[in-house]
Amino acid sequence: MPPGRVESIHLALDAGAPMIVVESVRAVPGRGLEGDRYYEKAGTWSGKDGADREITLIESEAIEALQRDYGIVLEPKESRRNVATRGVALNHLVGKRFRIGGVTVLGLRLCEPCGYMEEMSGLRVRPGLVHRGGLRGQILTEGWIRVGDAVILAGD
Repeated sequence: MPPGRVESIHLALDAGAPMIVVESVRAVPGRGLEGDRYYEKAGTWSGKDGADREITLIESEAIEALQRDYGIVLEPKESRRNVATRGVALNHLVGKRFRIGGVTVLGLRLCEPCGYMEEMSGLRVRPGLVHRGGLRGQILTEGWIRVGDAVILAGD
């Protein structure tokens, strides 16, 4: 897999809060991204067990296709995903270990678009993002993720 890269990083400080854009974030196994709502157990779905809220990713290409094919302009932070990537097929990372900068992540499952994303963005995005809504991941190693970092398969 050729390396992709991190285009932007987004955090929400509390459930339902607007996502903010940051240049870097510390990733912590079992917690998530420092400063994000799920790290603080303050996210809308924090009561659900499982590691699939630690980090979420979305392809910038999927957001661009939404505009091209459906005429819907969605800012990457409006996707409610933590990391927007470019040049990496996220769907292919389900069940695989990959690195984002110095952090190793396990791709757990697709992050399909939902009514909550539509409610928060005010846009009907689901038809254009089905099977392209992103990836949920589990953080395996602690470290920093920065805008511009490479996204590559991890060697086992």
